[in-house]
Amino acid sequence: MSAGVAESPSSVATGRPESPTVAILVLASCGLLISLIQTMVVPLLPQFPRLMSVSPSTAAWLVTATLVAGAVSAPVLGRLGDMYGKRRMLVVALVLIVVGSVIGAVAPNIALLLVARVLQGTAFGVIALGMSLMRDILPPGRVGSGVGLMSASLGVGGAIGLPLTGLVAQFASWRWLFAGAAVIGVLQIVLVQRLIPESRVRTGGRFDVLGAVWLGVALVCLLLAVSKGSEWGWAGARVLGLLAAAAVLLPLWGVYELRRRGPLVDLRVSARPAVLWTNVATLCIGFSMFATFMLATQVLQAPVETGYGFGMSLIAAGLVLLPLGGAMVIFSSTSALISRLRGPRTTLVVGLALMVLGNAGFALLPSSIPALIGIATVGSVGAALAYSALPLLIMRAVPETETAAANSLNTLMRQLGTSTCTAVVAAVSTAMVMTVDGEVHPTGGAFSVVFLAAAGAALVGMVIAMLTPAPVAVGVRAEATA
Repeated sequence: MSAGVAESPSSVATGRPESPTVAILVLASCGLLISLIQTMVVPLLPQFPRLMSVSPSTAAWLVTATLVAGAVSAPVLGRLGDMYGKRRMLVVALVLIVVGSVIGAVAPNIALLLVARVLQGTAFGVIALGMSLMRDILPPGRVGSGVGLMSASLGVGGAIGLPLTGLVAQFASWRWLFAGAAVIGVLQIVLVQRLIPESRVRTGGRFDVLGAVWLGVALVCLLLAVSKGSEWGWAGARVLGLLAAAAVLLPLWGVYELRRRGPLVDLRVSARPAVLWTNVATLCIGFSMFATFMLATQVLQAPVETGYGFGMSLIAAGLVLLPLGGAMVIFSSTSALISRLRGPRTTLVVGLALMVLGNAGFALLPSSIPALIGIATVGSVGAALAYSALPLLIMRAVPETETAAANSLNTLMRQLGTSTCTAVVAAVSTAMVMTVDGEVHPTGGAFSVVFLAAAGAALVGMVIAMLTPAPVAVGVRAEATA
């Protein structure tokens, strides 16, 4: 456990919300907003070069900047939450969302729009903070269902983000997406302040500023190389230089953190088998899940002449995929039940098995929309089960005073997985192409390769989960995650 703990968890009387159900819904809605923010500009990327008079590569930074900002800020917000209060830092993150969204709504050029996306990205630590807050304030029997619903909110946001973005793009200005996010953010700040009590579990100590900056620089190098590798060239000097810098900075940062009395990330706790291998499995899950969310809509919108596409509009494709979000919400309660009866590791293994099946089915390129929806739903249910089990496994294995930092590290691993998936998709889809009516499209084989890779990643994660020792509960509230 980190040094400088101000209070022992066993002596802390944790605050309770007046209504656990309301608290769960409020916190889960924060996760929904984060998911919407992540995906809301993706369908509009082809339009931003014209709207902002920039190149497509510059417009792509609207996604890259948010991803990098989220990865860098998540461990920082998690540690600050453990030190100074998880609800306090949750409100700070929501304020950043509001500020970024307001700037985005009025941004006259791409520079300010990128600033807006960076500010939105810095708030991605909301997920880890919300789940950790649930552990501290909810009755033990409600933690599993609360975490499951918040995990499902990520999938719901991805499912409804596409049709919502399509509708706004077709009938109004894209600026309304940012304005709407600002309004929702303000509402959530009010709800969190009024309905969510602060956790009284604190670590105390001094914040590791140097460790945070050091980790941030290393992650920027790593994520830039992974996310821009296809565009810049994997053998290019920029990519190789960034990868080399990350390879040097990350181990040195680890040595520095091990020598700190109050580290940003307690690597000794993170090195416990139950934590370490769960984080490795999370990277595999991030890769596997993102393949479905990233490519299913592309398959639906691809021309019929490609041999695999359905020629649907953006809005129609989004509506077809709406059942994925509904399935994730429904099965979030199933996840909590399995975790309560058989343990979260069993939930994780079952979820990963379904993700293997879903991605393997997609690799066969289903020839009908009902078959595609069925296969995508199987994978989405698997993702719901897996993602709801991950924080429960992490929270069982770490001290109560470090749950936000540990969950933030787990969130970072998921983002590394999704970034790797993005890089693989970009590399494969540009290497295996065909021309239809004068336009270039990925071949069916390209989609099959990516989905097989996603199935393989889920399979590796499943084997890791099966072989990882069950975590030993730490802290007096460990029964909340049993």
